[in-house]
Order: sequence, then C-alpha cells, then structure tokens
Amino acid sequence: MASEVMMSMEDIRAAGSRLDIDFSEVDLDSIRLPPGDDFGIISDDEDLKEEEELEFEVGFGNIIVVDNLPVVPKEKFDKLEGVIRKIYSQIGVIKDDGLWMPVDLDTGKTLGYCFIEYNTPQEAELAKEKTNGYKLDRSHIFAVNMFDDIEKFMKVPDEWAPPETKPYTPGENLQHWLTDEKARDQFVIRAGSDTEVLWNDARQLKPDPVYKRSFWTDSFVQWSPLGTYLATLHRQGAAVWGGATTFNRLMRYAHPQVKLIDFSPGERFLVTYSSHEPSNPRDTHRVVLNIFDVRSGKLMRDFKGSADEFAIGGTGGVSGVSWPVFRWDGGKDDQYFARIGKNVVSVYETETFTLIDKKSMKVENVMDFSWSPTDPILALFVPELGGGNQPARVSLVQIPSKEELRQKNLFSVSDCKMYWQSNGEYLAVKVDRYTKTKKSTYTGFELFRIKERDIPIEVLELENKNDKIIAFAWEPKGHRFAVIHGDNPRPDVSFYSMRTAHNTGRVSKLTTIKGKQANALFWSPAGRFIVLAGLKGLNGQLEFYNVDDLETMATAEHFMATDIEWDPTGRYVATSVTSVHEMENGFNIWSFNGKLLYRILKDHFFQYSWRPRPPSLLSPEKEEEISKNLKKYSKKYEAEDQDVSLQLSEQEREKRKILKEEWERWISEWKRLQEEEKLERQKLRDGEASDEEEEYEAKEVEVEELLDVSKEIISFD
Repeated sequence: MASEVMMSMEDIRAAGSRLDIDFSEVDLDSIRLPPGDDFGIISDDEDLKEEEELEFEVGFGNIIVVDNLPVVPKEKFDKLEGVIRKIYSQIGVIKDDGLWMPVDLDTGKTLGYCFIEYNTPQEAELAKEKTNGYKLDRSHIFAVNMFDDIEKFMKVPDEWAPPETKPYTPGENLQHWLTDEKARDQFVIRAGSDTEVLWNDARQLKPDPVYKRSFWTDSFVQWSPLGTYLATLHRQGAAVWGGATTFNRLMRYAHPQVKLIDFSPGERFLVTYSSHEPSNPRDTHRVVLNIFDVRSGKLMRDFKGSADEFAIGGTGGVSGVSWPVFRWDGGKDDQYFARIGKNVVSVYETETFTLIDKKSMKVENVMDFSWSPTDPILALFVPELGGGNQPARVSLVQIPSKEELRQKNLFSVSDCKMYWQSNGEYLAVKVDRYTKTKKSTYTGFELFRIKERDIPIEVLELENKNDKIIAFAWEPKGHRFAVIHGDNPRPDVSFYSMRTAHNTGRVSKLTTIKGKQANALFWSPAGRFIVLAGLKGLNGQLEFYNVDDLETMATAEHFMATDIEWDPTGRYVATSVTSVHEMENGFNIWSFNGKLLYRILKDHFFQYSWRPRPPSLLSPEKEEEISKNLKKYSKKYEAEDQDVSLQLSEQEREKRKILKEEWERWISEWKRLQEEEKLERQKLRDGEASDEEEEYEAKEVEVEELLDVSKEIISFD
C-alpha cells in the first residue's frame, strides 16, 4: 500500500524560515498546483505502471499459496504442518509465523491450502518452481502459485470474450536509415545523463544530431546485431527502439533488475539476465535468464538456478557467471543456441525451445565451446585428464546430428583459445604448451581449414617459440591474420596468409614489423587495413597499416584512449576516452588511413557504439564488378565532394567576413568613445583642442652635434 507524505503547517513555516520566506506576505489561496498526485509531472515509468499494472510487485512477492493439501481434523494439524514445513524449509528460510494453514470454523478441519512467507521473493519463486506438481501421495499433487498472481487470476472474466481487433497501421520502415543520401553511418554515445544518436558527417567534419534523450537508460544501451533496434535497460526490464530519426519504443520485455542482454545474430530473440542476492550468505546468487521473441515480446523460455550452474566456461558478466550464458549458432535463422554445463553441452533448437533429441551432449570435463559464425558447427575444447594420460582435444561437431567432423589431440596443454574467421572458413586454436621441465610455456597455433575436404589442419609455430602472444585477429572476410608477439613494451607484429601463390594449402608469413608500441589489433570490417593500437599502459598509440602493400599509412596518438571501433563500412575509425579516466573524455573520428577528421570532448563520457549494418544484398559477383568499375560510380560522389569543398570554402569566407565585421565594429566603438570624451579632454588641457593635427605648430630646432674629438699636443718651445 502506498503511503502518503503529509506536511503540517508547522513544517511548512519551519521550511519557510530556513528559506527566508515571510508567509504573511504570501497569498496561499492564489497558489494553483497542477492536478493529480504527481502535479502533472509524469515520469518515464508512468506508462509502464498504467499498461502493465499486474506485472509490478504489490508487496507480497515473497508469499506462495500451496493448494491441494490434505483436509485433516485438528488432531492431525501439527503433523501436516510439520511435513509442509520440512518440504519448504529446504528451499529457503521461512519467516517466523510464516506458515499459515486456514481452518474451517464450522468443521475444525483444514481447508486444503496454506500460505508460506519467505524472506525474499527469489526464494518464493524458487519454491513455486520446484514444488508445483509435487506429489505428496496419490491423491494430493501440489498446485503452487505466487500470492501476487491470485489477484490476476481473480480478474479473469467467467465468460470468454473475443479480443478487440485493432485496425492495422503500418509502422515506420526500420531500415530507412540505410537509405541516407550521403551514405553516412549513425552512432550512439552516452555522456552524463544524456544518450544521443548522431550521423557521422565526415565531409562536414562534425557529427549531425539525430535524436537525444536524458535518462533514456538506467545502465547502458546496445544495438542489435543488424542495427535494426537500440536496446535500453530499466528497473522493470528491457526495451527496444527503432527508426532513422524518431526512435519510437517498439517493444518492452518485463524482467525486474535486468543487468545484461544479448541478441541472437538474426535479431529474432533477446536474452535477458539478472542476478539476485540470497537471504543466506552461504548460498550463491540466484540467476534468472529469459529468452523473448523480439518482435512480439513473448517470453519463449526461462532458465533459473544458482550462479554456480551458469559459471562454467570462463568468468565474466556478474557474480562469476560466464557471459553470454547462451551462445547462438552462426546461421541467420537463429535455429540453435547452446550453453555449457558440468560434463555436458546443452544444445537447444528455437522451434520448440527444447533440447535437441531431448538430451544434452555428454562431453567429459568440457571447458569451452564456440560456434562457427556461418554454419551449425560447434568447436569444443576438452583439457587433459588423468595427469596427462588422456590428452587434451579440440573437436568439431555438426548440429543437429551431433556427428564429430574432426578431432585433434593436443599434448602438454596449459591453456587453449579458439578464434573463428568471420566467414567460417578457418578456425585458429591458440595452444599454450608446457615445456619438458614444466617450468614455462610456449605457444603454437592449430589452423583448421573448415571448408576443405576432410578439414586439414596445419601447425604454426613462431620463429621464437618463447615469444608471448599478446593479441591475435583474423582479417574479416579474408585469408590473413595478425599476431602481436614478444615482450612489452615494444613487441613485434607479424602477418600471415592462409594462401600462397605456389601452394594454396600452406600458411605463409607475409612480414614481421619490429618493435611496435601495440597491444591490440583492430581490422577494418572490409579487410586490407588494420589499426595497431597501444591501449592502457601504452597511452593510446595508433598505427594505421595497409596489409596489401605492407606499409604504414600514418602514426598518431589519442592520449589515454580506452576504446577503438571501426564503422561498419571500414571508412572511419572512432577512438574514445571513457570516464575510466577523469580527463580528456570524448572521442576522435579518423579516416581509414589515419587522418584526424574531428574531435569531440564530452564530460562523463561512458559509451560510443557504431550502428551495425546488415549484410549487403549484392552478390559477390556484383560487389566485384562494382569494385572493378569504381571510377564510374565515384563520379557522382566526386561531384558531391566538390560541392562540399566549395561549401567549406564558403564557410571559411563567411568566418573571415564575420571576423572583419567584428573588427570594424570594434574600431567604430572606440571612435565613438573618443568622440564622447573629447570635451573632457579639452577641459583637462585648459581648452586646447590637442586632438586635431592642425593645432600643432612645427618649428625648426637647431641641434648641435659633436662629430669628432681629436687630441693635439702643442709645444711651447
């Protein structure tokens, strides 16, 4: 029940005296406040409360109702209560006097149901989940509901009425932003309490505002993988927005205290995650995962359990949970998703949201897995078992058949990481191995050629096996990869190709560039170009490198840069300094070849993210044809560039004109002041009008000038 806040006149007078307000001079009857408890100020959450009132807690979220209990007389009451308490106290802490079993006053018998109050709503939810359908005996199967749901059930009408059919109104074209005449890209930033979507107008050397909103999200924003939606997070759940300029809300997804979200690659589904502290400090956090249909908002499947159940396969996210918990297959249809468990990999299909073949894949001691970006193929990593008697292995498994396509045994392994190339053509497995003495490790790569017959594997070891691998990255849509290796602060960067002119089945080294201040690699989405970056301790060193010509295009620095992101077309690079640092917050936009185009400073800068683009609808042949005939297509843009250049020149001329006008205004102002003070100056000079030149009389003045001094001694003899 909501409590009203009342102020007495004494409180009002006391507040007035603190603010030096004399109420004797104030006509209180003349004050008119806006109607309503909120005085006409509606919060962003108000519409949620109006439309989805039943989804909000009304104060009894920690109480469950257990139905279908035995109806017993007074003498058996204590025994039944003891059985129920024993069952439900295993799940959570029942409050003192938290178990109430109503009794019929006429017969003295129980009514066949009871209320149980837990310390937390999470325990109550878990109790409902675990015991709904619990079979006490043949005649009594528990039906468990949340107390808050009872009111909702009571409001269901006795007679069915067909839902009201609303007339169809076509929505906004959510891909319209892709038709921008200037072929610009959008990005979103968060700074302070504001979230802004802007065009990157590199020709005008500035961002062009699209949409701005304060307190749009409670934590962060996230684009969907194809750029259709922008997701925001709130206390009640997540929401998605879309459009080119309007950004209307398209759908909401109820999930209280949501902390993380993840879209499926084809944008069909949204996974939301929350973690709740247990009432017993010895227990782990309780995790809730929901999977929604993005367009309809329908909850397709939920997963609940302790954080320990979702922590296998690495750490990250919140409370040690591996994020994302569910990893999606690389196909555009979003057919499968999987999670890793203890000795199992559970693969679900989205037609029914159930396990494939209704059972998980048993993989003893499985530690990590990843999907091919384009095909339903799983790569699994299993470490060594039995003190090295059973080697580590990487397996490629086809889904849904669960057939093993390829397996590679690995010996003396200390760690393993898997990297897929974006087209799913290659898989690189970085393997850290122990030396014979087991006192140190060295690194090598197992390179799988996925699309070739029988999936051949190559082993690649660096020339110096003891070099530490700092970073690895595949060229998007390409056959090359880059490796940063060696010791900080000036490691080497090597480039390799999976193709050679003489032998297409061998990996070959293209070049090694020595002594670079780099610890991160950022390939252009179009390939060919890469940024070698020195982040964190290397203070934002940048090198723009052309891998086709194996030459550096530019070196630069964005001091204290924390993040680097290419735009989806590979034309521009954004480097940013987020509020991890207190100074120089903001972002820079660079051309692909390292020219700084513009710089924007923003206090309390939190996030920069380009809006992704969906894959091109053109065939590879058409793209190749356009690439070959680029000059024909570029004439239009050259003319536009000329117009922009003239416009920029015009802007420069306009700036000079404004400066000249300001100078002339300044001169005329001083002349005006001089005229105003003329009489005052004459008085000070006893009436002499000394400002005028003719008042002065030129006189000739004789000046004696000593030209030379000579000394002569005269003799008197």
